[in-house]
Amino acid sequence: MSRRIAVFVDVQNIYYTTRQAYGRQFDYRKLWQRISAEGEIVSAIAYAIHRGDEKQLQFQNALRHIGFTVKLKPFIQRSDGSAKGDWDVGITIDVMEVAQQVDTVVLLSGDGDFDLLLQKIRKDYGVRAEVYGVPALTASSLIDAASVYHPIEEDLLL
Repeated sequence: MSRRIAVFVDVQNIYYTTRQAYGRQFDYRKLWQRISAEGEIVSAIAYAIHRGDEKQLQFQNALRHIGFTVKLKPFIQRSDGSAKGDWDVGITIDVMEVAQQVDTVVLLSGDGDFDLLLQKIRKDYGVRAEVYGVPALTASSLIDAASVYHPIEEDLLL
């Protein structure tokens, strides 16, 4: 029987960490092929920030073409110049909603805030929790909370 897999992508985190570590972009198509070989992708959501520029719209359409559902949140510029665009709670809710219906949850993020989420779904639902993240920029607590950690290296970059 094929494994049922749900994929969750923290787009901002992956964009900034691959750019910082490698100066390159992540290859979502290659990721999709790799995960598809492991089982059936029943849900795949990419969480992004909507700035409305042409390049970003093309990227979001490319993700949809591969098979991702793209969830957008408006880009908020604060009066002090800092920006807000955080999907942590949205990702957590979606993972909790699907965790009982799949065998594997795949999270693309290096954000240590997700460590408790992965511990919880593994303990409560016996689900496999896999993490893809850039080695130098992935929280060790997140790596420890995962069933399997996949370092994002050259082979997953454009």
